[in-house]
Amino acid sequence: MNDSNQPPPLADYNPFDADRPLVEGVRREGASAFEERTREVGALAGSAEWIDQGFAANAHPPVLRTHDRFGNRLDEVEFHPSWHALLGQATKFGLHAMPWREPRDGAHVARAAQFYLWSQVEAGHGCPISMTHAAIPPLRKAPVLASIWEPKLLALEYAPRLGPIENKRS
Repeated sequence: MNDSNQPPPLADYNPFDADRPLVEGVRREGASAFEERTREVGALAGSAEWIDQGFAANAHPPVLRTHDRFGNRLDEVEFHPSWHALLGQATKFGLHAMPWREPRDGAHVARAAQFYLWSQVEAGHGCPISMTHAAIPPLRKAPVLASIWEPKLLALEYAPRLGPIENKRS
């Protein structure tokens, strides 16, 4: 007999399927073509494994390293591996670039629904993902810069290493 008055942990469920208004909205707003992919994002977002990654990321916030041990200027941010895992999965889903990679009806709605679902795992990593998404339209106003940056920003590969853009695939 369980003497606890606490509900069991919410894990290993699909928050997309559990959110009837979201499912109906995806369909109503023309994103039905993306429904299966949105369901896949939901399945991972509700998994115990990814919920644990979110808790680990929140337990280990990013740390600004202004200088190395010799006093040399760094200005780098150090991330726990869980942050990289979350950012990598969000990038793999295309949450940073879906409407720009697949410019068709419903792409913005589907991206918003998937971003909403994936943000339930951990919200902080959504900042760089949403900033990357938002950077594409203004970047396209500068074609020379866009020709350099856009292919890297639209890639579905997450590259956490710092370095010159010409040395990176994404």
